[in-house]
Amino acid sequence: MTAHHPPLIAVIDDDASLRRAIVSLLRSEGYGAEGYSSAETFLDATETHPDCVISDIHMPGLSGLDLKAALDRRGLAVPVILITARTEPALIDRADACGAAGLLLKPFEADTLISCLDRTLVA
Repeated sequence: MTAHHPPLIAVIDDDASLRRAIVSLLRSEGYGAEGYSSAETFLDATETHPDCVISDIHMPGLSGLDLKAALDRRGLAVPVILITARTEPALIDRADACGAAGLLLKPFEADTLISCLDRTLVA
């Protein structure tokens, strides 16, 4: 009999308070969760193989869109949920075009995030 491990979610956001809040929410919902302050930090953590990535789009260095492209180049088919406070149509189009599993606009409700995550993990 194999042990059942909760899905591991990587949360990448340069906003430390939001990152901690999302990690705490996910853990309270029974997920495994690890926070990263940048896309580069996450990409350097080679031992990490999350079931899903939640990433802010706008961060210093690599953006969430850059992160999705980097994962694709590495052949990692991990679903990525992008979050952003910006709503310009060109950005929304780019997020849709990059193949993200979801896009959430800040501020979002905890239930909205969990529902998006649940749909993504089932897909």
